[in-house]
Amino acid sequence: MSDLICVGVISGAFGVHGEVRLKSFTADPLAIADYTPLSLEDGSGSYDLQITREIKGGFAARMTGVGTKEEADAQKGTRLFAPRDRLPQLPDDEFYHADLIGLSVFDTGGAALGEVKSVQNHGAADLLELIVPGKSTTVLLPFTQAIVPTVDLTSGRIVADPPEGLFD
Repeated sequence: MSDLICVGVISGAFGVHGEVRLKSFTADPLAIADYTPLSLEDGSGSYDLQITREIKGGFAARMTGVGTKEEADAQKGTRLFAPRDRLPQLPDDEFYHADLIGLSVFDTGGAALGEVKSVQNHGAADLLELIVPGKSTTVLLPFTQAIVPTVDLTSGRIVADPPEGLFD
C-alpha cells in the first residue's frame, strides 16, 4: 500500500488571475483542502491549497507558487497527493483506489482472472479495469458487493464472481 493517496488533479487555469481548476477525488469534495499541504507523487513539490468557489466539474482554487494564468495552465494534469495518515480510516467495505491497483483477481473457483490496472467511475459505480493474461484489451469488472464479494488487502487478492460472458 502506498503512503500517498491521490486526492485531486489540476485540470488547467480558471480565469486570468492564477486560479486553477481543481477536481477533487475525496468523498466530500470540499475536504481536499483539509489535507493540505498536498504534494506531487514523487514528493518534489508541496502546495497549500485554498478553494475559492465551486465551478462546473470541480472547484476554482489558489495554490502556493501559482500566480498567473500561464503558471496555472502549466499545472494542468498535475495530480495532488496527501499522506495516508492524514486521511480518515475507512470502514471494512470501503477502499482507497490506490490500494486496489495491482491486486490479483481470482474467480470463486480460484482461477486467475487478471490484475487490477485502474479503478474507473463514469457516474454510476466503480469499475475495476483488469489486465487479463492473453488478451490485448482490458476488461471492466463492476465493483459491487455481489460481483466482488472479497477484497483481501493483506494477501493482495480479490475474489470475483463476474457476470456470464464477461471474460469470453
